Amino acid sequence: MLIEHRRRDGAGEPETFDFLGFTYICGSIHKTGRFTVMRKTIGKRMAAKLKGIEAELRKRMHEPIRGTGEWLRAVVRGYYIYHAVPGNFSRLRSFRHDVIRSWWQAVRRWGQRPLRREVFDRIVAQYLPAPAILHPYPLERFCATHPR
Repeated sequence: MLIEHRRRDGAGEPETFDFLGFTYICGSIHKTGRFTVMRKTIGKRMAAKLKGIEAELRKRMHEPIRGTGEWLRAVVRGYYIYHAVPGNFSRLRSFRHDVIRSWWQAVRRWGQRPLRREVFDRIVAQYLPAPAILHPYPLERFCATHPR
């Protein structure tokens, strides 16, 4: 409805804006076609976080895998806790994939006796959680605290 009014007025597509770590985008729900505001992680912030993780992995390169895995688990879980909102699953999956890739590159630099990929995949499954949406839609949260 809102998009139709904007088209009628000649305003075009609604704008996006960044706020509190998310890019807010006007969109529609696939099943119903109703208007919604979608939230995606800001790309620049995600890239900066990944660069920080890569730098820390370089520092931790010669530490045991267990310590590095536990540290990465805490970092990834913290990222999920903040960014796991409806509609942001693709960014969570991408973040986890990039963390795994950075960790694999750091492990491959060990040199003398490199780790096989199958072994590394088991280590990743042990330490890094799979992405999941942890927060409900805002309307569901409101209805749960203010029943009619």
